Amino acid sequence: MRRTIVINVVGLSNRLIGEHTPAIQALIARGRSATIAPLLPAVTASAQATYLTGTWPQKHGIVGNGWYDRENAEVRFWRQADALVQQPRVWDVLKKTHPDATTANCFWWNAMYSAADVTLTPRPMYPADGRKLPDIWTHPPTLRADFQKQLGQFPLFKFWGPMTSIESTRWIASAAIEVERRFQPTLNLVYLPHLDYGLQKIGPDDASIAADLKAVDAEVARLIKVADANGLAVLLLSEYGITPVDTPVHLNRILREHGYLTFREELGRELLDAAASRAFVVADHQLAHVYVRDPADLEAVRSLISSTPGVAATFAGPERAAIHLAHDRAGEIIAVASPQAWFTYYFWADDAKAPDYARTVDIHRKPGYDPAELFLDPKRLAVKARIAAKLAARKLGMRALLDVIPLDATLVRGSHGAIPKDENDHPVVISSEAALLDRDRYQAIEVMDLILKHVTTG
Repeated sequence: MRRTIVINVVGLSNRLIGEHTPAIQALIARGRSATIAPLLPAVTASAQATYLTGTWPQKHGIVGNGWYDRENAEVRFWRQADALVQQPRVWDVLKKTHPDATTANCFWWNAMYSAADVTLTPRPMYPADGRKLPDIWTHPPTLRADFQKQLGQFPLFKFWGPMTSIESTRWIASAAIEVERRFQPTLNLVYLPHLDYGLQKIGPDDASIAADLKAVDAEVARLIKVADANGLAVLLLSEYGITPVDTPVHLNRILREHGYLTFREELGRELLDAAASRAFVVADHQLAHVYVRDPADLEAVRSLISSTPGVAATFAGPERAAIHLAHDRAGEIIAVASPQAWFTYYFWADDAKAPDYARTVDIHRKPGYDPAELFLDPKRLAVKARIAAKLAARKLGMRALLDVIPLDATLVRGSHGAIPKDENDHPVVISSEAALLDRDRYQAIEVMDLILKHVTTG
């Protein structure tokens, strides 16, 4: 076997590899690169589950970063349990043929309670007083305290939200290096998310993205240096490429206007009532799951969605199998956005009645993905002072809503989820072992075999 590190640089594509990524270029020069054909949806949880199981979403069940839980009648995003993935993952497969092989999972998703030998994943604490405190979940459990004592508390608020920075990605890279030092795993899976956030905020064409590229490349360089010193093969890949957008599409508002979506009012604010709705949308970047309660409404809802500007294609019922999304968790209709468009979760008609969570960073409560959480509301005066005052109030035991996120979806400049027309915007795979990367293009379901080939050859 050959010990291998897999570095997941989220959002990386050939379009972005160049003068600002010398470490990545050097890896290509000594090895080989290829592209990965994007899957639908080209989003984190689905791509990772596909890469690590070698199966499509309709088989492994991770149909997006979130979906409608029909049994509980709730939309749930960013769930972390391993059991949600309905197929064996790479560490399970590896153990069957190589019982002594070990795997470390450094922040890849659906991590909790898996059979991986070492696991690190973000897991905030939510005390009953309404606070959200940075923390991680680990296996073995003792790593939780050890790593945060050695590396500092995991910088959760730099991991996602308007304060995102390279600090969280640097922490993960440092943790992966420490995992290598302590455990020498056969396979080390490392997630570097930072590039993703800048690309969504400013888009891939903004010159200032160079700073993010340089920062991520520096963390890649650190990992490669450690890998080389310890004789590891290096496999670097990405989940998707990000393309420019300028058109948010509010499908839930359209369904509401036509009487399909139901909401309830609480304390003067509107909340989506998914189970009572004849049809509603779970928006996830450039793909939307449209859940239709009554089959008699299916064609009318599909016609309405298909005729909406910004919608490139729809797939209903058995047609979903053509895009590998024929699964009970998926919507009865799948909508794919046009290249410059993306889907919001917004369902209210008046911002004054938006739910209180809409203006906060709340990835679990919102019934859809919200990239506006990457911004501070430019319409609020002294917004940082407002945040400081509210945090101080929380420390004194008072409740204070951090309502500082804008409701202006036009601020978002980059998105993903659909399949970009230009292959330069597709995800990449780069190997230090040129002989093991024997083609110029791979399907997403071939990535697991590629990982296994790196580990078992040598």
